[in-house]
Amino acid sequence: MLYEHFELLEKIGLDLLFAAIFFFIGMAIKDVLKEGKVPPFGRKIVWLVLFLGCAGFITKGVIQLFWEGVGI
Repeated sequence: MLYEHFELLEKIGLDLLFAAIFFFIGMAIKDVLKEGKVPPFGRKIVWLVLFLGCAGFITKGVIQLFWEGVGI
């Protein structure tokens, strides 16, 4: 395998690792919210913050892909 292939595998692996981390964070938050008997408004705020964190990560990846494609 060429070095470029290792770089691609590293990028894919890192993205999958971050996706798994977000999944496990979501599962932990779900459990804490259920056990703590948090009111519905508080649950919505917590999930909104988690979603915004995920959205920021995805946006960063899309911007990075766009800039690499343009050559910046």
